[in-house]
Amino acid sequence: MKKTAKKSGRPPKDIRKVVRACVRLTQHEYFIIKEKATAAGMKPSGYIRLTAINARVTPRLNDDEVHFVRQLIGMSTNINQVAKVCHRDGLFEAMQYFENYRNLIDGIIKKLKP
Repeated sequence: MKKTAKKSGRPPKDIRKVVRACVRLTQHEYFIIKEKATAAGMKPSGYIRLTAINARVTPRLNDDEVHFVRQLIGMSTNINQVAKVCHRDGLFEAMQYFENYRNLIDGIIKKLKP
């Protein structure tokens, strides 16, 4: 009988990581990442990998959305000025009407902000 040589060493991984992405950090940034990784029970490289893959990035507004937001801000400002005049002149019902619209517009603006 012939003896076969037993392979020694670490078994091969199913999925190899072959691409290296370098990131420059300050000492302070690296310390923060290292502390967070330690708290999560991970190495800093694994922590950076998971957070980069699972992070949610909100995209910037496009030109049409920016124009729409500016119009909303202008409308909100105008309605706010009308509400101040109504309050000053004692037109309580009109003030409530405009105040409700101002609150709706402010809510829309807050939803559009990231």
